[in-house]
Amino acid sequence: MVGAHVTDAWVREADRHDSRFFATVFVNGLAAPLFMLLAGLALSMAAERRARQGTVDEAGRAAMRRGWQVFGLAFLFRLQSQMLGWGPLVNLLKVDILNIMGLSMVLAAALWRVGRTSMARSLLFLSTALAIVFTTPLVRETPMLAGLPDPLEWYLRPTPGRATFSAFSWTAFLLLGAMIGEWIDAARAPARERALQAGLAVLAAVSVAAGYAASFLSAIYPVVNFWTTSPTFFFIRLGIVAALIPLAWMLRLQWGPLLTLGRSSLFVYWIHVEMVYGALGYPLKRLLPWEAAIVATVALCVLLHWLVQQKDRWLAAHPLPPALRIFGPVLR
Repeated sequence: MVGAHVTDAWVREADRHDSRFFATVFVNGLAAPLFMLLAGLALSMAAERRARQGTVDEAGRAAMRRGWQVFGLAFLFRLQSQMLGWGPLVNLLKVDILNIMGLSMVLAAALWRVGRTSMARSLLFLSTALAIVFTTPLVRETPMLAGLPDPLEWYLRPTPGRATFSAFSWTAFLLLGAMIGEWIDAARAPARERALQAGLAVLAAVSVAAGYAASFLSAIYPVVNFWTTSPTFFFIRLGIVAALIPLAWMLRLQWGPLLTLGRSSLFVYWIHVEMVYGALGYPLKRLLPWEAAIVATVALCVLLHWLVQQKDRWLAAHPLPPALRIFGPVLR
């Protein structure tokens, strides 16, 4: 995630046309699908845990509140950027990943409440995600959305300068993550967990292979862009990011800095975007060679790790002031 933003903001123009840059963009571009996938995974696992401790309705409402909370935080984030950057007021309505993540979590929570069993929920997540993926090329091109107010249209399809992320097809990553979360929650016995991780690895490989093979076939849509709207590229990315789950399980990744940054991923997102794109990062805008941008990414991750540690120490010693409690989900 950090690398994606540093590469986008700081790499000089002369280095933006070689294979190293494109390879970096592809690898770093997997951060957003993984961010969405893991958000869905965490939502369904948390909901299942709450349901065992209370009731299904209480767990569903808590999951839905969490989604609306993230959606609200998206506007606070945009307000912060506006106050620090003083751009046009329409920037407050820009659609970024937190906007789409929040609404996708609300949808996932609603589907979770409708399904009364883990199998039913998994099928609901899967069918809804597939519907989104396979209608994305049509939604992106339909003239019917032109009549919507612009801020609403931005949630359905990207608009340069106003929306990079949209519900079609980004919501599908979160829903499929929620499905995987259901599977992981149900596999509590060691033997079932091993079987699940092996099966997930196979499914991930099949997803990549099928997406790659389908990319050579004739398109079934009147207009489709491989890198943005095609289901083939979606399944390639889905397979790659899904494969990281059994890989992490197999390696038993318990590296301290990784865990620290992972637990505070929303905090890291919140502060580093302004550091890269805002006033602090402006002197480096389109200035660094590719190699220097890689070094800058590592250095920024080290700084972010230190900031997370300081934040954790402060919160351990001080209760969150009432004025800052709205930022609780970010600071925790």
